[in-house]
Amino acid sequence: MVKPFVIDLFSGCGGFGLGARLAGFDCRIAIDIDPDLQSSYAMNFPATKALLRDIGAITESDWDELLGDERPDGIIGGPPCQGFSRMGKRDAEDPRNDLIGHYFRHISILRPKFFIMENVEGLLDEGTVDRLMTELQDIAKYYTVLDPMIIDASEFGAPTIRKRVVIVGYDADRVAPMTHADFMEKKVERPVTVRDAISDLPGPVDGTSKLTKFFWAPMPEVSPFELSAYAQYARALPPKGMGWAKAIENLSAGKISGLQMTEHTEGVKARYLATPPGTSDKTSKSYRLTWAGQCKTLRAGTGSDKGSFQAVRPLHPAEGRVITVREAARLQGFPDWFVFHPTKWHSFRMIGNSVSPIVSKALLEVVAPRLALRKAA
Repeated sequence: MVKPFVIDLFSGCGGFGLGARLAGFDCRIAIDIDPDLQSSYAMNFPATKALLRDIGAITESDWDELLGDERPDGIIGGPPCQGFSRMGKRDAEDPRNDLIGHYFRHISILRPKFFIMENVEGLLDEGTVDRLMTELQDIAKYYTVLDPMIIDASEFGAPTIRKRVVIVGYDADRVAPMTHADFMEKKVERPVTVRDAISDLPGPVDGTSKLTKFFWAPMPEVSPFELSAYAQYARALPPKGMGWAKAIENLSAGKISGLQMTEHTEGVKARYLATPPGTSDKTSKSYRLTWAGQCKTLRAGTGSDKGSFQAVRPLHPAEGRVITVREAARLQGFPDWFVFHPTKWHSFRMIGNSVSPIVSKALLEVVAPRLALRKAA
C-alpha cells in the first residue's frame, strides 16, 4: 500500500518530519536554508530528498520539477519564529517574519489535502495575529481552517513544557472532518518526567577524546523492567528505512551518541551542585531540573547570522553540570538512534528549534485516518 506523503518545509533537523513518519506518512521532500540545522537530515532520513534551498525563492515550476504530476497529501512546517518570539527583542521588520507568507504561498501552489503549521505563542499577540489572519483568509476558500490551538508538549507525552501555536487546515472534499476536540483526545493521562526521560542515560564523555566526532559511549546495563516506557521508546531501533547505518550499528551494540562533555571549573561544578532543583543558578541563569518534573522549554540560541549566541542550558538534576546533547534530545522527544551535529552548539540549536516529534506524531495521528475515511466515502 502506498503511504500518504508530506513535504516538510523549514525542516531543520527533522522533528516534525520524524513525527510524520512515526504516524504513518512518508516524508518525501524536506527543505531548509540553514546547512547546520539540516546537516544530519539525510543521515536520519535516508529516503527523503533533503534540499538546501531558500523557501522564498521556490516557484511553482520548481515544484513541477521536483514532484512531476504528484502533489503531497500534506504540508508540515514551523517557519522561523524569532521575529515573533516573546523571548528577547522582537523585530517587526525581521525578514524571517515573511516566511509565514511563503509557507501559505506554497500551500496555495500545491493544494495539499491538509497542512499543519507550528509556531510560538507570540504569533497570536496583538499586531502579529493580524498578519496571520490575512494569510489564513487568503486560503480559506480552499480549506477549512481550525482556530489556532495552544499545544503544550508536556500534555502530549513529551517531558518538556513547551507551548506552541498549532494551526491545522484541511480540504473538506478530501479529508473527513476534524475538530479541536479530536486533537485534545491525544493528551496523556500521566506526564512524562525528567526521571522517565534521562535517568537511564550514561554521563558525558571527555570532550577532548578521539572516540568519534559524534561522541559515542556505551549505555549502562539496565533491566528492561527498570526502564520507563519512555526510555524503552527512546532505546528502540528505528522504523525500516529510517536512521543512519552507523547509528543503528552502534545502538544495536548498546552505544549512543551526543555525550560530549561540557568543561566546567571546579568552582562552577560546586555552584551548580549547590543550586536547589527547581531553581536557577544566579550567575549563569541555568535552571536546575527536578527528577519528578518536566524540562522547561529548551532554547535554540542563534546562528552565525545573528551573533552565534548560545542558549542557556538546563542543569542536570543530580550532577553539577549542564545537560548533554543526548539528554536534551530525550527531553525534546527524540529517540536515541537520531543523530545531530558534531558540535554541541549546533546540536542544541537543532534540538531547540525543532518541533517535538512526540507532538508531531500525535497531531498527524489525528489526520491520518481521516484521509482514508474520506477516500472510502
